[in-house]
Amino acid sequence: MTKDSVVQYSNQLCDALLHVSSLEKAKSMAHFFNHEVNFIGAKAADIKQVIVAFQLQNSHLSADDNLELCEHILENAIYTEEVLLAFGLLNKFVKRHFDDELLKRFHYWLEHYVSNWSHVDDLCIKTIYQFMLSRPHLITTTQYWAYSSNPWCRRASNVVWVKFIKRNIGKSVYVLDPKLIFENCDLLLSDSDPFVQKSVGWLLKVASVEHEPEVIDYLKANISDMQRGTLRYAIEKLDSDTRRHLLAL
Repeated sequence: MTKDSVVQYSNQLCDALLHVSSLEKAKSMAHFFNHEVNFIGAKAADIKQVIVAFQLQNSHLSADDNLELCEHILENAIYTEEVLLAFGLLNKFVKRHFDDELLKRFHYWLEHYVSNWSHVDDLCIKTIYQFMLSRPHLITTTQYWAYSSNPWCRRASNVVWVKFIKRNIGKSVYVLDPKLIFENCDLLLSDSDPFVQKSVGWLLKVASVEHEPEVIDYLKANISDMQRGTLRYAIEKLDSDTRRHLLAL
């Protein structure tokens, strides 16, 4: 696409987002964040509506065109929903288009364009999840994100794995090595960022469904170094007696 076309389509998308937004929704969404976030007032369903309508109207645009639009919007985003809109443009394309190198772009976006937990979770749980489904050999390669100086990228190193603890992929079953799960938790257990801590608890919680004895052993071994909130999140799927026992330690 020409630069003018990119600007034109991007403006069209952002105008459509504004059309479905409201001050009331912006105020409502702010309750889910304990730090300042710049909202336009569009919920997830609104953003999806805008994307679906745009892509139906512009079905001639290729996967690469949508990637170009995505990056232009990310570079110029003012509102948090514009970032989510940009990520959402790729969701229908990432499974069958692009090559493995796109993972490097995801990492760059986490380092430079993500500014709250909803950005991390949307990118990891929707976009990167679809991307990884057809590239399971890349799933464990994101562990180095845990070493980032950016807390949102560190959070992503856990969130990107939560749907791959055990997952049917094609005709086979993918099982993430529990040793890697605990290694990542070890790396981030003392992290000072509360959203990174929540991601540690989240990863342990979903891991406990498939690896309950190992997760319980890990919690017992590390409980003195674990924040109370992280522990409470991690034990949510355990039985009540086990939860009480761990909280009493």
